[in-house]
Amino acid sequence: MPVKIITDSTSDLNPHIAGPLGITVVPLYIHFGTESYLDGVDLTTEEFYRKLASSKILPTTAVPSPATFAQVYDKVARETDEIVVISLASKLSSCHEMELQAIGMMKKKCRIELIDSKAGCMALGLIAIAAAKAANAGAKIEEVLDITRRNIPRSKIYFAFDTLEYLKRGGRVNAAQAFLGSVLNVNPIMTLEEGEGKPVGRPRSRTKAIEFLYKFAASFAKIEELAIEDAATPDEADTLAERINPIFPKKRIYRTKVSPVVGTHVGPHVLAVSVLGDKD
Repeated sequence: MPVKIITDSTSDLNPHIAGPLGITVVPLYIHFGTESYLDGVDLTTEEFYRKLASSKILPTTAVPSPATFAQVYDKVARETDEIVVISLASKLSSCHEMELQAIGMMKKKCRIELIDSKAGCMALGLIAIAAAKAANAGAKIEEVLDITRRNIPRSKIYFAFDTLEYLKRGGRVNAAQAFLGSVLNVNPIMTLEEGEGKPVGRPRSRTKAIEFLYKFAASFAKIEELAIEDAATPDEADTLAERINPIFPKKRIYRTKVSPVVGTHVGPHVLAVSVLGDKD
């Protein structure tokens, strides 16, 4: 039986990607006041961003309980004796801790290994994809773990924002950084390093921000996998895919949506590029 891969919905892996690879995606929760939704299950990305634009209530997010994760582990353990769980960066969320606690609550006997991706969105998604491809090709669990650990520093993501206001509201950036992004009318570019958000650029227009994302992709000497994701601006994602096509085939680019859980913190106009590869 092949090793099975589990991650969560902050990986932005949609069913069309996760399903054929046999990746199990555990949904997180979004709350609009007293209304609660499972990320990508009860609320599609399109519905979420429409609701985000019209609602006077700022949504909040929550992580499943260890018991919920344990139920998922037990279900997957019916199909395999070995599971690798690849978590959202532990510095960004309590998700990793809940997944760790869940291992001790399993009812079925199964070897299960948990790895902190130190990433999120499709930077996490690409790590999970590579692990699943290796597992499906017959790699044993030690090899899958080794590949995953080696891929963590190789998976990078750049986000282009039109505002840092959503990050500020969610406590992800301080007020001074958000003020800088709004007053100077820039399109901040941020990345994740070791699971923490870091600013990397401040282009003066959306066009320049998209060009910044292109140059990020072009800076890799070798690209193994590449993903482009948007929240509510598919035309921008199309433009970027066309721009990147000469250096990485458009037909191989994973096109996904920023999940509602992530969208709560980044807003509807975020655009992101994730690359699994090497700079030299």
